[in-house]
Amino acid sequence: SLPFLNRPPLLDGSMAGDVGFDPLGLSNIDDVGIDLYWLREAEIKHARVAMLAVTGFVQVELFGPAPGCEAATLKCQTDAFWQIWNSHPQYIAAGLIMITFIEAVSGIAATSGRESGDRAPGDFGLDPLGYLKGDPEKAARLQAQEIANGRLAMWAAAGLIGQGCSNHLGGVEALTQSLNDNMF
Repeated sequence: SLPFLNRPPLLDGSMAGDVGFDPLGLSNIDDVGIDLYWLREAEIKHARVAMLAVTGFVQVELFGPAPGCEAATLKCQTDAFWQIWNSHPQYIAAGLIMITFIEAVSGIAATSGRESGDRAPGDFGLDPLGYLKGDPEKAARLQAQEIANGRLAMWAAAGLIGQGCSNHLGGVEALTQSLNDNMF
């Protein structure tokens, strides 16, 4: 990916989204118990969560809070989180319990899939619309798009959270203000 760096041997282009970019050499740290399977599993999981997070940030800012979360009235979701924390901390606790349960189940699946080799990273057998069935070329293209969009969403989520913490504006609100302030 970078012309002055050697391509890591494990990044041979066989995985979706693999362009040989590993400047920190993370694909070669098998000796600490983290292999490429585990790293890909984490990347896919975080990519999917980031895509949902960015969608949620923008949806709530544009259309208002979800039913039952009327306590979160601010456009900035980082500030809205603290509104919910102050008025209904049980929502946050329930969310953390759900995350713990989901992580336990996915951790078991990732560990058993890594040991047996029967499961691709991120594959939980959930394809109700049948996107990955049929043409393998189409399925590979969709998997590459998922990784590319997920990587972009991870940057977008980090940007929305950082910007929300720094200027207390929602993402769309900050974009609109920036465009208005910089018009000719």
